[in-house]
Amino acid sequence: MTIRVLLADDQTLVRAAFAMLVESAPDMEVVGQAGTGRSAVELARSERADLIVMDIRMPDLNGIEATRLLAEDEDLAGVKVLMLTTYDTDEHVVDALRAGASGFLVKDTKPAELLEAIRTVAAGESLLSPGPTSRLIARVLRAPAAVPPPEELAGRLSERECQVLALVARGLNNTEIAETLGLSPLTAKTHVSRIMGKLVVRDRAQLVIVAYESGLVRPGVRGAE
Repeated sequence: MTIRVLLADDQTLVRAAFAMLVESAPDMEVVGQAGTGRSAVELARSERADLIVMDIRMPDLNGIEATRLLAEDEDLAGVKVLMLTTYDTDEHVVDALRAGASGFLVKDTKPAELLEAIRTVAAGESLLSPGPTSRLIARVLRAPAAVPPPEELAGRLSERECQVLALVARGLNNTEIAETLGLSPLTAKTHVSRIMGKLVVRDRAQLVIVAYESGLVRPGVRGAE
């Protein structure tokens, strides 16, 4: 199945380079290029993209606001957003994830890693660039959102689901979660899906935010960064 990719970046040369890279992959095609966030939203509607590689800083409408509009549009519910940032200390990364982005990468990521990130996010997984994850978590704790405290979270989730959520927050995929807890990968995947439903979040990136903001998982614990 070909992944339909939309590229949104205000720099023409950057878009051209990304377009050449994406088109070189046999399982992807570029269906549009946008220089502003508003244009990205319009093209997502007209071209029916599966995934948008979105720069955070753009004129007219920035990547965060564009992502929020995409997330609020029921007709575009299946469109995934992979956010790009120039610096791994970008203070808007958390806002991007809260707006509905499924992950983020820094722009100096290696070409092969960008293509794999597109595949990962298009498949419904979340992806956080390893470098800034600890800073991301620190920012989350400095600017908490309205999320349930650990005791309320435990009331919504079973003990096993709390264990699974903690492992998701530490970056483990379904196979790794299954191995850690002695489950089958299908059972681990089912737990993750149920947790998303109970907490009303759209993907694993949102689960990471909830886990840290609620205090279920805290920085400094082995495997948390």
